[in-house]
Amino acid sequence: MQIEQTAIADVKIIYPRKFGDERGFFSEVWNANSFREAGLDINFVQDNHAFNAEAGVLRGLHYQLEPKAQGKLVRVTRGAVLDVAVDIRVGSKTFGQHVAVELSAENWRQLWIPAGFAHGYCTLLPDTELLYKVNDFYSPENDCGIFWNDPALGINWPVAAEKAILSEKDKTLPLLKDQTRLFEYRDTK
Repeated sequence: MQIEQTAIADVKIIYPRKFGDERGFFSEVWNANSFREAGLDINFVQDNHAFNAEAGVLRGLHYQLEPKAQGKLVRVTRGAVLDVAVDIRVGSKTFGQHVAVELSAENWRQLWIPAGFAHGYCTLLPDTELLYKVNDFYSPENDCGIFWNDPALGINWPVAAEKAILSEKDKTLPLLKDQTRLFEYRDTK
């Protein structure tokens, strides 16, 4: 398993090894020891599975606050997405910046998004499925979000605003500047 830094050091791209032959393939997509050796000591408690019927489905930007903040390990098992993590840790030198990574069944990459980041994705292909592990349980009272197309974030989404397929909730999320509940940056080095 290879782990790559992104422009925001706490967000990582994971490259699981994949072994294939005429029968199919085998891949170890998560191993506690391998992650721990790479400095990612994570205790996952829940697996989520999302299906998106059309290209242009946009979900996000979502996050959960402490004490139920979630880190996510995201991968695509069918189709492709542009996956985005936005730093929302007040005081971080990368506050308001984002990392955008294409995840697909073909490239087999995963994205580790720690707590303190808002997460969203846009499907690039129809019939796209994502699986993601989280390190805390869903908590409706700690569930928050930022408007997906906030101009201050400068995310280059692969769909025009008028064609994005959004939930009613995601259409009305506040901008980053209007958030009253974010994370405080803690330098752990």
